[in-house]
Amino acid sequence: MLEGVVVIDLSRILAGPFAAQALAQLGADVIKVEPPEGDPSRGIGPFIGSRSLYFSSLNTGKRGVVIDLKTAEGKARL
Repeated sequence: MLEGVVVIDLSRILAGPFAAQALAQLGADVIKVEPPEGDPSRGIGPFIGSRSLYFSSLNTGKRGVVIDLKTAEGKARL
């Protein structure tokens, strides 16, 4: 349905990641952008080992990239 659509996901916590996941399920190419320290939701449980099931469930079907948006290089890369 959304094949060919590219979505840049800069969102955090719940509503934004959930909406972006829904777009991915509809066929959009969703790219999750995280800061170098990682998305804060990586620290929300429950966990399997060190992996957050919360983060994993909200980011299924997305590609991921780390970009430091505090730098000029990171802003240009985005």
